[in-house]
Amino acid sequence: MTAIVRIDDEVIDVSEFIRLLKLNGQFDGLIEQLVRDKLTVRAARKAGVELSADEIQTRADQFRRIRGLHRAADMNNYLDALHVSLDEFEVFITDTLYQEKMLERVGTQPEIEEYFQLNSPRFDSMEISHIVLDTEGSAKEMISYLHDDPDSFADMAREHSLADTRDNGGVIGRVMRGQLKPDIEAKVFNAEPGDLLGPFISADGGYEIFAVTAKYPATLDEDVTGEIRRLLREQWLLARAQEHVIEAR
Repeated sequence: MTAIVRIDDEVIDVSEFIRLLKLNGQFDGLIEQLVRDKLTVRAARKAGVELSADEIQTRADQFRRIRGLHRAADMNNYLDALHVSLDEFEVFITDTLYQEKMLERVGTQPEIEEYFQLNSPRFDSMEISHIVLDTEGSAKEMISYLHDDPDSFADMAREHSLADTRDNGGVIGRVMRGQLKPDIEAKVFNAEPGDLLGPFISADGGYEIFAVTAKYPATLDEDVTGEIRRLLREQWLLARAQEHVIEAR
């Protein structure tokens, strides 16, 4: 196998590198990104996406400037150190451009607006705060206290909460559907500002109380536009993946 690095007499080769990536939980993510990139490039070529020599040269020049490689010799030394040929570098540049141009065709503004029209409730958001306590009994006592004095929520969070939001008075901020556990989400999105919810068992085994502080019906703002574009591109990539036989080894 090809050696990657040598430490004195110890050689770390590709097989060991891959094994470490797998054991550290990084391998699957890298493979997934590689597959997504390759599928996008294939789709671009199939769709007849064209690249001009000027576009490729401009992107290569940008690459060099960002890395301070102002002379041809600097660039050659850089690639030599990476064991990358000029041809391989050009493939990298062209593939990157293919990906960008292809994805520009997916999630266009009209597509985003149509998706929003059909799915707008999905993008409602709620503003919430929480308090996390270590026992169910203490959580129930806290809810009882807060019903009598709801304005004390932030102070109680600072004084008693185990969550890392305690210094901010328990404020989580605005959340959209899909960002909370399903059982909690259903109750939060059916609640009204001022409602207290819980206790729920938290991810770390504590007991969590939520306060709903504001409710925002969906609007096609910048955040929602970005999320819909992401969803449309995910759907598009899934469809492309189904067109091929993909095997991880």
